[in-house]
Amino acid sequence: MPSIDGTAIRHENKAWSSRSIGSRWQHGFFYALIRLAGRRAAYAFLHLVALYYTLFRPSARDRSRPYLSRRFPGRNPLLRLWDGYRITVEIGKVLVDRAVFGILGPRQFAVSLDKREDLLELIREGRGLILLTAHVGCWQVAMATLAVLRTPVSLVIHREEGDVDRLFFEHRGGEAPYRMIDPDGNLGGVLEMLEVLKRGEVLCIMGDRSMGGGRSTVSAGFLGGEVQLPFTPYKLASATGAPVAVIFPYKSGPRSYALQVSEVIRVPENLGRGPDAYRPYAERFARALEGFTGKRPYQYFNFFDVWEPKR
Repeated sequence: MPSIDGTAIRHENKAWSSRSIGSRWQHGFFYALIRLAGRRAAYAFLHLVALYYTLFRPSARDRSRPYLSRRFPGRNPLLRLWDGYRITVEIGKVLVDRAVFGILGPRQFAVSLDKREDLLELIREGRGLILLTAHVGCWQVAMATLAVLRTPVSLVIHREEGDVDRLFFEHRGGEAPYRMIDPDGNLGGVLEMLEVLKRGEVLCIMGDRSMGGGRSTVSAGFLGGEVQLPFTPYKLASATGAPVAVIFPYKSGPRSYALQVSEVIRVPENLGRGPDAYRPYAERFARALEGFTGKRPYQYFNFFDVWEPKR
C-alpha cells in the first residue's frame, strides 16, 4: 500500500503473486463446464482437482501451510493433508462461484448484508466510508450487495499482467460495478483514495496484506505470531475523518453469501505520519480477523507467509 503522504511504495521483495496457479486452459474448462452443466457439475469436478493438487502438487500445499499450521497447531500429517484439501476446495468454490456469478448471472446467489442501516448511517456523516476487508470469502460476489448503500464504491485492487483469472463482470463483457484504483498507479493511487473519501463515497481496501515495503506497515499479533499489516487505511481515516468498518464476506451456504460487519473503528484525526500511532487500530483489525478465522477457518485465503521470522 502507498503511504498517505504520497510516497509510492513499490514491491521491494515480491515473494507472493496475485496470479492464479491455474493455466488458461484449466480456467477455460471450468468456464465451459459452468455454461454447459452449471454450478453443481463444476463443484463435483472441483473436488477431483483439489484432491490432485493436495496429493501431487507440493507447491500448492505449501501456499496454505503457514496459515494452517498456526490455525491448527499440533496436527498430525494426515490431518494436515485434510486441512490442505479442505482449504483448496473452499478457494476452488469461491473461484467457481465468481465465474457462475458472471456467466449465469447474480440470481444464482443470495447475498445478505449485515448491519446495512448502520453502514448507511456512517455514510450520512459525509466523510466517506472505508470498508476494510481481508482475503476471505468471495469479495466479488459480496461486492454486488453494496449497491444497496446507494453510494459509489471504489476498490483498491492490483492485477498482475498475464493473470488469466477473470473478474466476474468480464465474463459478459460488461463494465465493473465499482471503480478500481491500482496501488501501482500514479503516487500509489493515494490521491484517488483521498478524493473518494472527500466526495463522501465508499472505499474498499484490504487490511491483511501490504503490497509495498515495510515502511507502510506496522506489526500486530495474529494467531500466535507477529504479522506486518498496512496502516494506510487508518492513515486515510485520520486524514479525512472517515470511519472504518471492518467487513468480512463469507460463503454461508451452497448458494448464499453474507457480509459480516465485525466492528467500526474510529481513528482520531491528524495523527500524523508515524506508523506507531496507527498500531492500535491494526491490532484491532487483527483481532477481528482472528475471530473470523476461528469460526470459518477454511475461508481465509491469504496464501502467503505473513508471519515475521523468529529472531
